[in-house]
Amino acid sequence: MAQLTVSGRDTAYVWVGRDTGGQPDPAAVLLRRAGALLLGRPDAELVLTHDREGRPVVRVDEVTGSVELAVSVSRTAGLVVVAARQAGAVGVDVERIRPLPALALARRWFPPAELAWLGDRPEASRTVDFLRLWTAKEAVGKALGQGLRGGGLRRLMPPPGLPLRPVPSAEHLCVGHPHLGGGLVLAVAAHAGEQVGIEVMQRPGHGVTAERRASVERTSLPVVVRGN
Repeated sequence: MAQLTVSGRDTAYVWVGRDTGGQPDPAAVLLRRAGALLLGRPDAELVLTHDREGRPVVRVDEVTGSVELAVSVSRTAGLVVVAARQAGAVGVDVERIRPLPALALARRWFPPAELAWLGDRPEASRTVDFLRLWTAKEAVGKALGQGLRGGGLRRLMPPPGLPLRPVPSAEHLCVGHPHLGGGLVLAVAAHAGEQVGIEVMQRPGHGVTAERRASVERTSLPVVVRGN
């Protein structure tokens, strides 16, 4: 089992694995791995549940009370990503890079400032830039415990990149894009008054980015835009 390499610092850890759609659920496997490493408890003591805002947590029940680890899950075709953090809420989202009508989607879903920014980006990078904004919105919504409800797609994001950057409309919330490679865009969001480190514990191995299968196609991204 991989060992954590960052200590004494507020860090969000990210695990990446295949999602074949089988059992046991690969997300549950990664969540338990995160709980075992960060909480230092055996698998039998870990409980996968949700907090009051509906965010997933890994919990350990003790005589003196419960200890909870904030976690977040995202899936795209053939892939599952889990983020975990001890110091506070975390959100994660991942998308595969593929051809998209980036400006048409942004015109329908994003605020004018982001549409203008995207329109000024080089055409060759526009799809990736759109996906960076999209995944940032998803990760922020998960960290808030509300997803994209209540106008989450209209929530203004900072320019994509690293380190994590403050979200203009959400106090003490930051978001950024660790490099993952493999034709993937990854976003991580966290509640924090200070800078949060990101540690990718398991990168995609051989075959993770292989052929897409409809049976495991899971994404929040609308792929059809009409009337634009």
